[in-house]
Amino acid sequence: MDHFEGVVLDYLRADRALFVNSQCCIQLNEGANPDTSGPHWYCDALAVSFKEQAVYLCEITYAARAPSLLARLRAWNEHWEGMRRALARDSGIPLDWTARPWLFVPQVHADKLRASVAGLAALPPVRITHLEDVVPWRYRSWDRGAYCD
Repeated sequence: MDHFEGVVLDYLRADRALFVNSQCCIQLNEGANPDTSGPHWYCDALAVSFKEQAVYLCEITYAARAPSLLARLRAWNEHWEGMRRALARDSGIPLDWTARPWLFVPQVHADKLRASVAGLAALPPVRITHLEDVVPWRYRSWDRGAYCD
């Protein structure tokens, strides 16, 4: 686990309507062993919002160049329908719920990353949150609300 993943996981968990499964395996083909059943990915966090009826596939990086993240997003784009079926099958996420990637990246790299994923037509719009906004002094830990001056 990347050392900044814990900061993002704390940020996600601070929203009481968001339930988080870290290092969640998304396995396209049903099978006892994802290593032998075909394509699969360990998502940094799967965040499920019952309030929004949505699931977010969260990926976290602070790399200036993120070739592995871009490769993952391209693979998800190629297999998006299969991923949705896998999330329904293995995680109980209804197919009519919204599903989309949620990326946590440094602000300085966000625009470049957004441009890099713009052509991935099968993926829904990618949500991006700046890592600078998830540090614990930016929000209340019990409801992710803003601190009052």
